[in-house]
This record gives sequence, structure tokens and C-alpha cells, in this order.
Amino acid sequence: MTSALSDPTLERHFRGHRETVASVDFSCNTKQIATGSMDSCVMIWHMKPQMRAYRFDGHKDAVTSVQFSPSGHLVASASRDKTVRLWVPSMKAESTAFRAHTATVRSVNFSGDGQTLVTASDDKTIKIWTVHRQKFLFSLNQHINWVRCAKFSPDDRLIVSSSDDKTIKLWDKNSRECIHSFYEHAGYANHVDFHPSGTCIAAASTDNSVKVWDIRSHKMLQHYQVHSGVVNTVSFHPAGNFLITASSDSTMKILDLVEGKLLYTLHGHQGPVTCVAFSRTGEYFASGGSDEQVMVWKSNFESAEYSDGVRLLHRTTSSSQAPPASSAAQPPFYSHSTVFRSQTVSILEQRLTLTEDKLKECLENQMEISLHLQRQEEAEKTAASERG
Repeated sequence: MTSALSDPTLERHFRGHRETVASVDFSCNTKQIATGSMDSCVMIWHMKPQMRAYRFDGHKDAVTSVQFSPSGHLVASASRDKTVRLWVPSMKAESTAFRAHTATVRSVNFSGDGQTLVTASDDKTIKIWTVHRQKFLFSLNQHINWVRCAKFSPDDRLIVSSSDDKTIKLWDKNSRECIHSFYEHAGYANHVDFHPSGTCIAAASTDNSVKVWDIRSHKMLQHYQVHSGVVNTVSFHPAGNFLITASSDSTMKILDLVEGKLLYTLHGHQGPVTCVAFSRTGEYFASGGSDEQVMVWKSNFESAEYSDGVRLLHRTTSSSQAPPASSAAQPPFYSHSTVFRSQTVSILEQRLTLTEDKLKECLENQMEISLHLQRQEEAEKTAASERG
């Protein structure tokens, strides 16, 4: 697969922040990029070079986290000033603010349906809010130190959080119970992200490592020691095959999760790379650093991605068949026997837009077609050899 990859290329870089860029996110249509910085500003950058950036002033202290809503009509920002703001990403810079916590708000994340927000704070709590009225719904209170990050699962049923208490916790949103704690021994996780399948999580750790955990078996699937500095952020490619990491060693790394190996080391930032995120299609990724720069990169591996086919996710194989955690070459969240080589682009599009059940049905149909074609081919070969 890797032979067909082209190297990622730096497309553009943006200057405008006056301090470290702390967070970056793409809009759903990849036309805009939101960034938050220690300079207390939120900025919206346009992918079209002729369009100027918008600077949003409103926070009274460092902006720690930004995210576009799923529709792209809002941007949420979290700050050291203890508030969360919701911005309309246009020139007018209209926003509403609410005091979300009693200490620094470290992260803000929209649910998949865009109706709720989850926030994480140095006050050791995670809180859930309605987007419409910014009404507080409930808190999750089992961490015993600062909470760095909290995110919804792709189906919105779970929340994952990481804390300086050296745990990563999984929460059931409906019951509000902590259903599992993963323990970090050497450091703590700065950032966590759900795999697009919702079956596992990746954690960026202060011990310079990246770990991938299965959320059902609770086993560690992969452990990457590829950085020489703290890992600040991770982001999954939307197709699920790649993970990008940003580190204080001034590099980004692209990991091939199927092969369990390092694909690329990217240099560009002077000093720590503090944030990185793939676009919604995976065609681009953006990074920010302590050098105050925002860089936009073209992935250039989507062609190889599509030609290699969309792999069925881990739920199609039972976890009992999974190889041990040390078997990095074949992570159990993929079934290697189910690789489809036709209609993969349309399947990927369906995967991004259809519900999980529809996707499963679509892949099962594809498997039937593949098996049918395979049987047909074998029958023709048998017939030909009998004639011969």
C-alpha cells in the first residue's frame, strides 16, 4: 500500500497569531480553518488565497480549544478565562459567551448531531451543555486532577476524557457512569481522539508515546514510541487507516495503523508542534505551533487509500480473534480478509454520510458482489481447464 503513497506537501501557511497556536479545526466543507491561540484570539482562515482572515476578539485570556459545529455554522472556543464562546464564523464576529467552569476550560467538542457540547476543565470536571441555549445539563466528576480533553464518540453514546491524574476515562453519556478507566503509568494523556469507527481511541502522551486502545476489550492495540518529545495532539484520518501526531520535538508523524508503522516524519514548524487536525475528507491536514504559524498540508495519500479499498471495521470480526496487543503489524480493528477493490470511492462517501447500519448493509452487499465475482471467475477457470 505504501508504495502508492505520495509525500504530503505543504500547501499554505498563515501568519496572524501573536503567540502559540493551541488548537486547529477544519469546517465541514474544508473552505475555512479555525484556530485558537495563547494570544486570546480565535481566527478564521480561508482556503481561498484571495479571502482575508477574520480575527475574533472576545476572550480575556488564552484560547485553548476551537471546533467547528458539524454544519459549519458555528465555531466553539474554550479559554483560560473560564468561558466558552460560540461564534458565527463571518466578518461580523457575533458571539455568545457563557461561564462554563471555575477554572481554565481546556477543551470543547460538539456532539455529532451538533446539539450538545462537552467541555473539560482544570476544575477537574467534564460538563455537558445544550448548544441552543448554552444550558448546563450535567457534569462528570471522577477525575482527581485537571481534565485536558473530552470528546464524544462518533455515535454520541460515549465520552472519552483524559486527565493529569494519569487516567483516560470512558463515560456512558446516558447513564452518566464511568464505564472504564485506562491507566497511564509514565505520563498523562494531553489529548485523546476516537477512531472513526468508534471502536478504539488514540492518546497523545507526555511520556512521548502514542497509544491506541480498544474500548470494548480494554486492551492496548498499538504503542508507538516515535517521538523524542511530548506528544500534544493526535488526529485520525476519516477513513481510519492513518493517525497523525504533533509533538514538542518540532515534528509531526503519520502512522499507518494497518501496518502498525511510521510512514512519514514532517518538519516545518520551528519549535513545538502544538496541534494538528485532518480535514473532514482527509484530503488536507492543518498544524499549529509555538512559532505562531498555521500550516496547511495536502495529504496526497487518498488515491492510495481508495485504490486499496475500504476495510471493514473491527466490529465485523469478534474480539476473541484479535491478535495480542504486541502484534503491531495487524491491529485487530481491521479484518484483512475483507478488502474491496471496486466502487471504493462511492463506499467511502456512503461511509461518511450514511448511518452505521446502512454502511454495514452496503459493505455486506459489496462482499456478496465480490464473492459472486470470485465464484464466477473460479467457475470460468475450471471450465477452461476442463476444455483444455
